[in-house]
Amino acid sequence: MHIIFFSDARKKSRRLSFGPAALWLFPLFLLLLGLAIFLAGSRYSTNRATAMLDTIRQQTESAWAVESGEHLEHLRAVRLKTEKSLDAMAGRLSLLQAHVMRLDALGSRLASMADLQDIEFGVDKPPGLGGPGGSVGSGEPGALTEQASINAPDLLATLDALELTLQDRTEKLTVMESLLIDKNLQEQTSPTGRPAQGGWLSSLYGYRTDPFSGKREFHHGVDITSKPGTPVTAVAAGIVIWSGPRYGYGNLIEVSHGKGYITRYAHNQRNLVNVGEKVEKAAVIALMGNSGRSTGTHVHFEVLKNGQHLDPKKYISLK
Repeated sequence: MHIIFFSDARKKSRRLSFGPAALWLFPLFLLLLGLAIFLAGSRYSTNRATAMLDTIRQQTESAWAVESGEHLEHLRAVRLKTEKSLDAMAGRLSLLQAHVMRLDALGSRLASMADLQDIEFGVDKPPGLGGPGGSVGSGEPGALTEQASINAPDLLATLDALELTLQDRTEKLTVMESLLIDKNLQEQTSPTGRPAQGGWLSSLYGYRTDPFSGKREFHHGVDITSKPGTPVTAVAAGIVIWSGPRYGYGNLIEVSHGKGYITRYAHNQRNLVNVGEKVEKAAVIALMGNSGRSTGTHVHFEVLKNGQHLDPKKYISLK
């Protein structure tokens, strides 16, 4: 193979001659040169990529480290806040448990005062209240200390037990309230006491000689004599169902007390209540007088149940 070089300056040419071996070596040389360039480029690219990856990894690790640290600090803060909240709730729970114990004592005392022995508030048997051990220092049985930490399961278990306890106490107090109301209502509406303050008993319930006819007749009430204008009082709470004149009774007041009981106050000088008014026990309802079929100042007092006259001495105090 021949290669000829031409030069314009000197107008000469040069010829290079290659033998058959050079003809085969030249392509091999080009191939090796290309391979070397390729390998160098690949190595350079690999090193460059590795360096970039290292830089990215370092930056990423740094960012993750910072972010992880922030998350860790946040979690620690949240945990600390949660623990403080749980401790605060435990303290409040301790106060609630103490209130339950005081409620038990109060309920038992009220039941004893009201003679309601069928309701037990369990003061001798404290309610089952949960919580961590070592609860001392609060001064209340079954109470949690504010210093002791409590975990969520213990707190929830204690709250469940406290809820059941409060529900039980509410039901018992509701029953006791109903019994007390019934008992108080019965005391207020049952004829007891005296229809007039002072004075003296001038005529009893039963047969007597009638002061007008002189015949033996049945007297359906009792007479209490005193000076004119003496207050006449209701012997029980009730509703006024009559207030005005009635034949033989003069100025009469009738009070209905429920359960079939009615009381009558007759011969009044003046009635002080009207029909439909609610009167309390011992309320002044009239002034003693001498109206109607009467021989002198007094109050004629009757007690009826379901329309039948009863002896007032069995229901009221005449002392």
